[in-house]
Amino acid sequence: MADLELRQISKQFDRQFAVKDVNLHVQDGELVVLLGPSGCGKSTLMRLIAGLESPTQGQVLIGGQDKTPLRPKDRNVALVFQSYALYPHLSIYENIAFPLRVRGVPSKTVDAKVMWAARLLDIERLLQRKPRHTSGGERQRTALARSLVRDPAVFLLDEPLSNLDAKMRHAAREELRSFQHQVKATWIHVTHDQTEAMGLGDRIVVMDKGRVRQIGTPGEIYRYPADTFVATFVGSPPMNLIAMDDHILGFRPESCLPTAYFENEIDLFKVAFRLQRAEYLGNETLLYAIADAPLPSTKMIARIPSTLRLDVAQGERYEFAVRRSDLRYFGTDELGAHIDRHLDAIRA
Repeated sequence: MADLELRQISKQFDRQFAVKDVNLHVQDGELVVLLGPSGCGKSTLMRLIAGLESPTQGQVLIGGQDKTPLRPKDRNVALVFQSYALYPHLSIYENIAFPLRVRGVPSKTVDAKVMWAARLLDIERLLQRKPRHTSGGERQRTALARSLVRDPAVFLLDEPLSNLDAKMRHAAREELRSFQHQVKATWIHVTHDQTEAMGLGDRIVVMDKGRVRQIGTPGEIYRYPADTFVATFVGSPPMNLIAMDDHILGFRPESCLPTAYFENEIDLFKVAFRLQRAEYLGNETLLYAIADAPLPSTKMIARIPSTLRLDVAQGERYEFAVRRSDLRYFGTDELGAHIDRHLDAIRA
């Protein structure tokens, strides 16, 4: 495996930048997730790394060597697509062996590498089946095995879990993370699913409109969002954002609890609200409310864990509080679209 470095990478189509001024250094063996909404440039960035697109400017370095002028087949990267792109007429064995046979690798070596990858990904029993006779998760593992036998320097996965149902996605995340640790792979993973990103990534690169908004660990991205876009895109429900006179105040729904919960603590930001509705989810209850004071007519959400017994009624007024250490502050120049996005998410 090898490290990956992107230097001032941009990609322009006509007059529109799909990717603009991206700098990123992925360490050898690190799993980095590109996270953002549809059309933010994350898949384009992956295609630039793979060599399927040529950058308008910038460099792609793998293992310290400039790979920007090289064709995809000469970059030693493995790309796993959303569709897995398996050959339906070939067995699982032959699908895995295909990239080796194309290279003219001797049959004994092909067999040894296929069996090694199949054992690692627990698909030995499937080798004689056709892809249509396997599950979505098994096809995903086949695509990974096919990539693995090539000994790539970097793995690139573009929305590989989007075709799976929710239960299977959770299991697949565990399998992917375990596999990545075993092979110590340098790994770039593209997704629009924040749960997937938080659960998989050593670091997350949050993108919007072709630009990087923040790079950090899952904890850093969640607790210390760099701007209101990150604050509202990462987290479900999103961070509460409140427009003050000279700044935007933010706090996570789980940080907002009944004032009595904080007992004798004094360093609190207090907010009173009228409850619009309560949504019981088993392990937690979401309270959708309109603030009374000090922030009149502001929509907000509080998340109450099931371990905290709380009887509430629609239309009633309650006083809640947030520790000041849990408050985040953003500039007023960020107000516009991100406040609107936040309110749309609350209404949904």
